[in-house]
Formats: sequence, structure tokens, C-alpha cells
Amino acid sequence: MTDTARLDHVVLWVRDPVASAEFYESVLGLTPLRLTEFIEGKLAFPSVRLNDETIVDLAPLTLAPRMDVVPGAAAAAGHPVNHVCVALSEAGFTTLRTRLAERGVTMSDVSYGAYGARGEARRSFYFSDPDGNVFEARHYDDA
Repeated sequence: MTDTARLDHVVLWVRDPVASAEFYESVLGLTPLRLTEFIEGKLAFPSVRLNDETIVDLAPLTLAPRMDVVPGAAAAAGHPVNHVCVALSEAGFTTLRTRLAERGVTMSDVSYGAYGARGEARRSFYFSDPDGNVFEARHYDDA
């Protein structure tokens, strides 16, 4: 990898992509992409936009048998990821925690000093989406 590498997308396995898109839009404030086309049966899955460079694909579990794309790794598709971490501004961090609490989403306690891509984060916490995909939200001192 080079210093120009960027995270393009993450694929999450979900039971109901439409309900998941609604969760990510209403709770996390992410913009759904290609949702209408998915509902119309024109696409295999919708996505949500995390930022200008990164999206999260909401792949229905029914796709897993067709997604074994790594040679020699049969049945690898559909396995969960431990968690996905998103870095926010301090205000965005506080807003997200409030929004999750208002909707009754279970969250971990806030922790301090967890190490990440930009060094030690000031604060972080974990929560999960309706399909059990785990996210960590954090902010650094400079953001």
C-alpha cells in the first residue's frame, strides 16, 4: 500500500437492505445511494455514503453464496467483520451519541485514548446496527 491508498468501501451483510439504509440515514445521517434502483430490482444491493471518498455497501445475506470471490476460500462470503471505526469531529461524535440514545440503540461506555490510524483518540464508543454489525465512533483532539 502507498500513502495515496484510501478506503473506498466496506461491505456489510444485512437481512433487509431497505431497513438498513433507513437506519443508516435516520440514525447516522448517511445518504442512501442507489436505493430506488435496488427496490426496483435493478441492482443487487444499495449503499450509503460515509464521506466523499467512502461508501458502505448493504449486501443482503442472500448474495453470500455468489460472493465467494477469493480463490481457494470457498464459503468465505458472509463472514462478519469485528467492527468498522469511523472518525468524527467532536461535535459529530456528541451528536451521534445523542441520536443513538434517543433511538434506544445500545452503546458501550465512552473510552479514552484508544489507538487508531491518527494516533490516540480522545474518546470512542461502540454500537451496533440492527443486523449486529459493530461500529466504533471516535474523535481525535484535532477534529
